Amino acid sequence: MSRIVVFNKPYGVLSQFTPEGKWRALSEFIDVKGVYVAGRLDADSEGLLILTDDGKLQARIAEPKFKLEKTYWAQVEGLPQAADLQPLREGIQLSDFKAQPAKVRLIDEPPGLWPRQPPIRYRASIPTAWLEIRISEGKNRQVRRMTAAIGYPTLRLIRGAVGRLDIGDLAPGQWRIFEGGYGDLAPASTSKGKTK
Repeated sequence: MSRIVVFNKPYGVLSQFTPEGKWRALSEFIDVKGVYVAGRLDADSEGLLILTDDGKLQARIAEPKFKLEKTYWAQVEGLPQAADLQPLREGIQLSDFKAQPAKVRLIDEPPGLWPRQPPIRYRASIPTAWLEIRISEGKNRQVRRMTAAIGYPTLRLIRGAVGRLDIGDLAPGQWRIFEGGYGDLAPASTSKGKTK
C-alpha cells in the first residue's frame, strides 16, 4: 500500500524538506520518513500539497500527461465579469506556451478560509474577487500568469484539491496520512499533525 501525506502548506513554506533563504521547509511540519512531494506549490502559494512514498503514484499525481485535475482558489485584484474569464476557458496564450482550457468560475470566499500570514496587500480603492480555477497542467506559476494575462493579478493562491483529494478541514501546517493507490484514496488514519 502506498502512503500518502495530505498537507495544508502555509504561505512561506517551500515544497521541500530543506529551507532556503527566508523560506521555511516541510521538515518543520512533517516527520514522516521516506515520502516525497508529488506536485509542487510555490512558497507564496498555500493549500494542498501531497507527498507519497510511491514513485509511480508520485508521477501520476504530478505529471500533466495524466490529466489529474487540480482545483485552485485565487483571490484576484479587481472584479472580473463572466466575459473576462472566457479567454481562460478557451485556453489563453502565455509568453512561452498556450494554456489548456480551464474550468473557471467566480465564487464567494471559500468557507472556513484561514487568515494568511502575512496578509495580502490591501487597497481600499481596489476591490478583490475569488475565482475557482480547475486545470490539469500545473506549469510554473501558471494560475498567477493566467489571471495576470486577463488583467486580474492574483493576490492570494490556494490549492484546494488534487483529483479526489481535497484539503478538507486541515488548518495550515496540519497533515493527514492516507494509505492506498491512485484510484483508492480512502483515509487510513484520521490523526493530524501539529499546527506550527
